[in-house]
Amino acid sequence: MAKKTDNSTIRNKRASFDYDLKQTFLAGIVLTGAETRSLREKHGSLQGAFVQLKNDEVWLVNSLATPLKTNIANLPPESQSRDRKLLLKKREIDQLAEAKKQGNTIIPIKFLTKGRFVKVEIAIARGKRKYDKRQSLKQRDQARDARRELKL
Repeated sequence: MAKKTDNSTIRNKRASFDYDLKQTFLAGIVLTGAETRSLREKHGSLQGAFVQLKNDEVWLVNSLATPLKTNIANLPPESQSRDRKLLLKKREIDQLAEAKKQGNTIIPIKFLTKGRFVKVEIAIARGKRKYDKRQSLKQRDQARDARRELKL
């Protein structure tokens, strides 16, 4: 019998609304066992998280891995939102550093599981201004109205 593949994800829902996403990368992440189990069960959040470059290393800052009731002793409150190292190739780290120099932001989009590994999808992004957000809302409403008209 074939193994069941489960691509459970935790999404950063505000990412596409607050930012104009340009290029995405898939990165590994260094986690403890309790954090891995929590993220597999979708007990985590990327709300307000961002990616930081320190000493040619990439770190995920402000992400939250809330513990399961059975793992609460293994994941104390101070380590729930600790900085987590991301695993990328040197070429990808150089691309991120270059994008950062150009004034772009690097944000996490989602946690996903790939086999037994937990991965993070990150993106090079440019922050939207208020008028950009209004314009994207207007386009979304127009597309919804067009789909509704086609159904009738």
